[in-house]
Amino acid sequence: MSVIVNWDKIDGLLPVVVQEYSSGEVLMLAYMNQEALELTQSSNLAHYYSRTKSQIWKKGQESGNFQIVKSISLDCDNDALLLKVEQIGNAACHTGAKSCFFNHLNLEKNRDLDLNKTIKYDILDHLYHIALDRKLNPSDKSYISKLYAKSPDSYLKKIAEESCELNLAIKELQRFKLYSNLNLENFGEHKPNDPKYDIIYEAADLLFHMIIALADCDIHPNAILDELKRREGVSGIIEKNSRDK
Repeated sequence: MSVIVNWDKIDGLLPVVVQEYSSGEVLMLAYMNQEALELTQSSNLAHYYSRTKSQIWKKGQESGNFQIVKSISLDCDNDALLLKVEQIGNAACHTGAKSCFFNHLNLEKNRDLDLNKTIKYDILDHLYHIALDRKLNPSDKSYISKLYAKSPDSYLKKIAEESCELNLAIKELQRFKLYSNLNLENFGEHKPNDPKYDIIYEAADLLFHMIIALADCDIHPNAILDELKRREGVSGIIEKNSRDK
């Protein structure tokens, strides 16, 4: 299966963690553009992209501390690399140290560490990464992959459809409140006499397809939540007027 690299997140660059093949020690962090990755794959020698000099450089070209690449792995989001290398020479760092990671920061000890209080991925993050995976690693059995394969119009059409269905579900709830006591008709498409659940159901459909659209644009759902938080405490009228300007 061919793997699609996501070059869009950091302006055409991938962060690269470099690990010594024999010991597992982390040696350095660098970046690659597409050309540097292709040179690395074709030569088995590590090539990186210098963000300060805006050019490709072969590790060891000047120092003699070459890196023979043993394996290349792409992370789950297809936007970061792990290189396992045989380090030629004793230094991977330009300072002459074996590893670039020799400055140690203090870590506060917490004897009452509660693992239950650690941050957990929420469902929005989970769905976002599933959508990213289906975009970068298409599958014939995936509904999301099929939407991406057709064109943006396919998921945009679904967003419009689900938005309309949500509107209808809200209207249905209003009718239920007015006429349910007359027993003239049944309300609730998914649960008998529970049209409020229809709103939840259709809103979930809408949000799901919105996440697919956001993932296609490499925008995490948290960015939307951050924008809502930014607007908190701001008058809706003032906020709208600022957009009009």
